Amino acid sequence: MRIPVHYVTPKEALSVIKSNQRVFIHGSAHTPSYLLKHLALEAERLRNVEVVSVSVYGSLHINKPEYKDSFRLNSLFVSASLRQAVNDGYGDYVPVFLSEIPILFDRMILPIDVAIVQVSMPDVHGYCSLGCSVDIAKSAVNNARYIIAQVNPHAPRSHGDGMVHCSRFTSMVYCEDELATANFSEKCGSETQVIGELVAGLIEDKSTIQMGIGAIPDAVLSSLTNHKDLGVHTEMCSDGIIKLIENDIVNNKYKKIHPNKTVSSFAVGSKDLYSYINDNPAFAFLVINYVNDPHVIRRNNKMIAINSAIEIDITGQVCSDSIGTYQYSGVGGQMDFMRGAALSEGGKPIIAIPSRTAKGIARIVPVLKPGAGVVTTRAHVHYVVTEYGVAYLYGKNLKQRAKALINIAHPDDREALEKACFERFKMF
Repeated sequence: MRIPVHYVTPKEALSVIKSNQRVFIHGSAHTPSYLLKHLALEAERLRNVEVVSVSVYGSLHINKPEYKDSFRLNSLFVSASLRQAVNDGYGDYVPVFLSEIPILFDRMILPIDVAIVQVSMPDVHGYCSLGCSVDIAKSAVNNARYIIAQVNPHAPRSHGDGMVHCSRFTSMVYCEDELATANFSEKCGSETQVIGELVAGLIEDKSTIQMGIGAIPDAVLSSLTNHKDLGVHTEMCSDGIIKLIENDIVNNKYKKIHPNKTVSSFAVGSKDLYSYINDNPAFAFLVINYVNDPHVIRRNNKMIAINSAIEIDITGQVCSDSIGTYQYSGVGGQMDFMRGAALSEGGKPIIAIPSRTAKGIARIVPVLKPGAGVVTTRAHVHYVVTEYGVAYLYGKNLKQRAKALINIAHPDDREALEKACFERFKMF
């Protein structure tokens, strides 16, 4: 017997939101843009509503400067639609490990008044799914006083921790908008592909891999076609994983935990990816405080963590969340997986970056820019990869690290780096 469902208008659903409350916004592919568009229409009656989110995609609507008195954006990870607000001062940023964000909700450090989530259609038992964005959303739903669900037939039904019964929702609004998509392979140039191949060369058969977000992780995936029996335990996944699963390169047979399952917490990619995830029992979308727990990650042997950075200094300090004082992204899950992979038997934590930006600015530098955020400390860095090679830093002293990193810097940057190295360490 199918559970009866009652839908309401956006205005009726959003009426529970009052001034001075804290509202959680579902992120990634499940960013509820339809309801956010209607929330912007409520700006006149609202003041000082704190909006917390992580990795929002698509149109946010409430992030415009004219709404700054109504909505105060407090981001747990600064994505593109929030950068202007955060850097212009009408938004804020909370530095926090992705694995620990649920603690902020569970312990009422950031108590949630209202959660706005986008979910799949209810099944015959009345259960909706948080789809391909379970991550921190499940904790927000568990802790919110009111839950507004944007119910969408395009939202996939994932297996794992994302099931929520429709009786839990304060109100439900029907919407048929497409989910937000992203294409990382479009950004893959020749340098990125070389990096992908070099990283792939560090990955042994029967390894378990984690990929960060962006063009380089996608290039790594496309370079794994000759590997065998790989597993996946990752905070996020994208389209590149599909062919690897279909060709039995990723089969998860040798994972110590969740064998035969591709474990992720969220996914961002194309409509094909979302369709592939839909009702696919080979995937397990689990909460971020489990997936990103370094003590869980380390349980898989040969754990490979692949992440990128904005810049690295010659001692190995990794800046991944800011360009100087300009807040670009967030701490995210990089350290969760770098540490977990380092502790894994045979694991390899890898930072992979182009030697220069698209504008020709060096990424391997004598010192980080003033105000730059150190996300991964030099004590945690093992492998650094650019298109010019692989530097292994673990166990090396500062001078040895500098030499190794200069060897994989852009050739036109090496002379200046050698000079800086000599001035600092009195040698090269």
